[in-house]
Amino acid sequence: MATLVVSIVMTGLTFFALNGIQMEARMGDTRYARDLGLLLASNVTPLAVEGRDRELARVTEEFWRSSRSLRYIFYADPEGIIYLGIPISRVDSSNDLLLSRRLELPEDLRQRPQNPLIRQHLTPDGLVTDVFVPMVSGDRYLGVMALGVNPNEAVLASAALTRNVTVAVFVSIWVLVILGAVFNALTITRPVKELLRGVRSVADGNFGARIALPVGGELGELLNGFNTMAAKLEDYDEANIEELTAAQVKQQSLIATMADGALLLDPQGQVVLANPTARRLFRLEGRRLDGMNLLTLLPDLLRMELQDPLENMLSGNRDSAEVRCTTKEPSRTLRLVLQAVRDGSGETLKGIAVTVQDLTREVELNAAQSRFISNVSHELRTPLFNIKSYVETLHDMGDQLDEEMTREFLATANAETDRLTRLVNDVLDLSRLESDRVWSFEPIELGAAMEQTLRSYKLNAEDKGVTLDLQVAPSLPRVCGNYDLLLQVFDNLVGNAVKFSSTGDMVQLRAYPWPDSCPLQPGDASSPMPRLRVEVADSGSGISEEDCRRVFERFYRVENAVHTEAGTGLGLSIVRGILQKHGSDIHMVSELDVGTTFWFDLPLEGADTDELIISAERKAAAMV
Repeated sequence: MATLVVSIVMTGLTFFALNGIQMEARMGDTRYARDLGLLLASNVTPLAVEGRDRELARVTEEFWRSSRSLRYIFYADPEGIIYLGIPISRVDSSNDLLLSRRLELPEDLRQRPQNPLIRQHLTPDGLVTDVFVPMVSGDRYLGVMALGVNPNEAVLASAALTRNVTVAVFVSIWVLVILGAVFNALTITRPVKELLRGVRSVADGNFGARIALPVGGELGELLNGFNTMAAKLEDYDEANIEELTAAQVKQQSLIATMADGALLLDPQGQVVLANPTARRLFRLEGRRLDGMNLLTLLPDLLRMELQDPLENMLSGNRDSAEVRCTTKEPSRTLRLVLQAVRDGSGETLKGIAVTVQDLTREVELNAAQSRFISNVSHELRTPLFNIKSYVETLHDMGDQLDEEMTREFLATANAETDRLTRLVNDVLDLSRLESDRVWSFEPIELGAAMEQTLRSYKLNAEDKGVTLDLQVAPSLPRVCGNYDLLLQVFDNLVGNAVKFSSTGDMVQLRAYPWPDSCPLQPGDASSPMPRLRVEVADSGSGISEEDCRRVFERFYRVENAVHTEAGTGLGLSIVRGILQKHGSDIHMVSELDVGTTFWFDLPLEGADTDELIISAERKAAAMV
């Protein structure tokens, strides 16, 4: 293949070189013929103007005889009829060199006396360059002078020499390439094939394979190194077959537990192998562990938990053990499974395989689930207890209560029922968001959802004296999202803003593209595409810095500390969950007695829904 490629490249180079040589030779003949024609035309044009035909013939003949390169000289009148020619005459029409009695030339030739017509044609006597020069005196057109010029013999000889040299160079290079390929086949290919055969034999378990070729140099050293390696493998196979089997068992054990942290200990409890996960869990990155005792590497708490099971296994009293413990800085819950590795007979201990599982997330999920159930139970118990108390009072003392007290008891029970309904609905909404349900996303007009939300709270805001303001551009781009979920986001945010605002305050709902452009930063492969930013701002009582850090926690109510408004404490958790489904986050800034602003970004129409789902899963995992 290499020879073929080199041959093709060299053939192409030779072709272009020869073609360039020929083109250069032709261009040289053309320039020479043009200069010769212009020189003769400048000398004979005054004679043609004065009608001195004899003098014209004499000068022409002298010019023709003085140059060996001229094949012929013709003169034609303005109608193209030849009236004088050398070496043929006007009446001698039997000569083979006579071109034509009447010349057919381009009409615009007379307009360019300094740019004659030049062409080349092949005759039985060789290539001839024809030059047709118009003879013009002022505005008077006298006819055409035609010259036939033979090629320059010196130039042709030089071109032929260059061509021959080029062909010789090409043939030499091609021969050298062929010789190189043959040399390669004789000196490299055969030893490589023998080496491949030997490697395959060793791979099949034949450690007695040897390569006997009289090759020198680095290739010979490679073959000798192979023979030495095969000899050592043969000796090792014969003397240490038992150790190879144990090593194979260790390797298989380590590979089987690579998904979690894995360590392999020798019979003395020293580390033989440790995968990156185990190093990270034990915070041993970058340290040399080979030959170190495992117990000396672990934190005090973990060492105390692991010492007794490990010593029992090293002494042969146990074959397996399981330890579950908690570490600090960072806080982790680990599960360690220890398994003894024995020889084929099952009597000799060859090592201990330790599997380390990180149960931190599982423990945190269980704790979060327990807290959630406890909070829900507590929140449900309070309204149920109040409803039961007032209903029992009405049932037992219905006749003893006046109408006003009865209405008050019924109103309280109704309010507690509404509270219970809101709590159940919020819990259901939160459960839906945390389920594996796949939500559909489509292009929607966000302005319509914002207007619908403000209409819903218009009467409530008027009763409290709060002004509602919508700032949305008419050309607001559509976003990719779920209309019902986003409507619930606006309902919660605007509802909270109105709830914690008083007379004279303002609630503003704004939406605009952000950022409005996406320039690439130096060194960045990409930059975020524009999204739609939504802001819900109020000039109400505001939230303290401590409450801002916990406002998105479940069942946390700011009003418990600084307000008296009722609520379930799940609204902002639901908002955060919905926005995570859209691949976004909720942000806020607040100051007491100044106001609060929530904002988030939504993907524009045309966004990849699969990418949104992946982003939502990542954000949910990060929150856990």
